[in-house]
Amino acid sequence: MAGLGAVGMELVRRLASGIDGIALSVVSAAHRDTARRRLEDLGVGVPVVALEELEPRSDLAVECLPAQFTPVLVESMVSAGKEVIVLSAGVLLQHPKLISLARQHGGRISVPTGALLGLDAVGAAAEGEIRSVKMVSRKPPRGLAGAPHLTGAQVEAESITEPTMVFSGSAGQAAEGFPANLNVAAALALAGVGPDRTQVEVWIDPAISRNIHHIEVVADAASFSMTIENVPSENPRTGRITALSVVRMLRKRGAEMSIGT
Repeated sequence: MAGLGAVGMELVRRLASGIDGIALSVVSAAHRDTARRRLEDLGVGVPVVALEELEPRSDLAVECLPAQFTPVLVESMVSAGKEVIVLSAGVLLQHPKLISLARQHGGRISVPTGALLGLDAVGAAAEGEIRSVKMVSRKPPRGLAGAPHLTGAQVEAESITEPTMVFSGSAGQAAEGFPANLNVAAALALAGVGPDRTQVEVWIDPAISRNIHHIEVVADAASFSMTIENVPSENPRTGRITALSVVRMLRKRGAEMSIGT
């Protein structure tokens, strides 16, 4: 487990309760003494190590890190021919060489559905022709505070008093401007038509308490729309369903039956 924030801690709790075929072997965290205490409180006795020490002790790593540290983990795992589950999907748009490294060394990068829905349908539609993909994300001010795009535009998220569109552009641009807030856009782009053709709008809405994502897809096989309203976790940038999506992915690895593509 790389990172012990809101998502990492929830995953440790779930792993401690048991997931068939998966055992927690090691944790990496920036503040190791604090991490050890948190693990002790859960009755989990695994080593806490530096990020660079994770790969030799793991067959599979789950990335729950600030985006700037994600490339280090992914590169070490896939270069050793191992698998890494990546939550900071925007990093993959900014560092496509990581995908090439995985191909070269027989490693594997898995991106869970996370805070979205319908990626199965988007991926299936991409086997045919997709004409357009658009996502509109609405978040309360706390969910976007401090994003580089807002800082560069000198926008104070928590000073906004009415629904305001603060970004319109491609998923690739969204990944750069909102590296900790819009991994959903990157996952959608990777599942479908890529970062340049996936259009994204970002709204700050002080009247809402959930992270809301609405997706419209027009394809030759089907046209569909989807909306999800995610309850934020302890980290307002991340929905509670994100950790549960990873749990589901881990359970499917050892299941006798698997539903969905």
